[in-house]
Amino acid sequence: MAAGMGSRYGGLKQLDGLGPNGETIMDYSVFDALRVGFGKIVFVIRKDFEADFREKVLSKYADKVQCEVCFQSIDKVPAGCIYNSERSKPWGTNHAVLMGKDLIREPFAVINADDFYGRESFQVLADYLRSVEGTEGRYCMVGYRVCNTLSENGAVSRGVCTTDADGLLTDVIERTKIEDKNGTIVFTEDGVDTPLDPHAPVSMNMWGFTPEYFRYSEEGFRAFLAERGQELKSEYYIPTLVNDLIRSGKATCRVLDTPSRWFGVTYAEDRPQVVMKINQLISEGAYPAKLF
Repeated sequence: MAAGMGSRYGGLKQLDGLGPNGETIMDYSVFDALRVGFGKIVFVIRKDFEADFREKVLSKYADKVQCEVCFQSIDKVPAGCIYNSERSKPWGTNHAVLMGKDLIREPFAVINADDFYGRESFQVLADYLRSVEGTEGRYCMVGYRVCNTLSENGAVSRGVCTTDADGLLTDVIERTKIEDKNGTIVFTEDGVDTPLDPHAPVSMNMWGFTPEYFRYSEEGFRAFLAERGQELKSEYYIPTLVNDLIRSGKATCRVLDTPSRWFGVTYAEDRPQVVMKINQLISEGAYPAKLF
């Protein structure tokens, strides 16, 4: 998913070259996905930066992997649905996923373009998707340990996950202000700080689905628009649909643990640390200096 403009970051961070040869965070995700066995990349972007995207990103992969592009825009809604014509805000992450419904026929992963996930995370995700090929309703989410997902430059939003004894997701609650305060990780709500277990699994929007998810997604989006289509800012999120499918018994979602440390450019001030971390991984041999 690469359609969003990073308002806090102040620009199109998806196209920002952070590696030693101008590699974007997306490039590292594609590199990791390919080396654990993914065979096709579908990019969800906005039409207005298609030319830049094709020049700076897709050209690198032309002879490496099958690539497809689809476009997210406010007017892409199911036939017969209506919404507030004054709306300018995108419909959210699950709408972005829905844009790929005509291009994907196999088990698939969903990630953000501007998050660095790490090879281990792609590996556990690929292994799980292979195991559920040909089935329906057995989804997964890579659950990062919250202590491995913080920013040094401000509070972050994370979907904090609850699981049952079998490791299946039972709920995701979005916490919008998570940070380390004097050595204790807390989330702040209504001015009150509540401690979080440093190893609590959180969603970084790294999901695994089988193709019937698109059918559920379109049905859910129709219902969302019927209820909230006249609102200007409400969004249709992946966890919202996943929670609904779990509660209705239509799907399960296994939470896959990963030791990977997430990092990304939530704030412009994060950029130097991201560059440093990438260079460190290169020096450790985790990545070549030039990816493609």
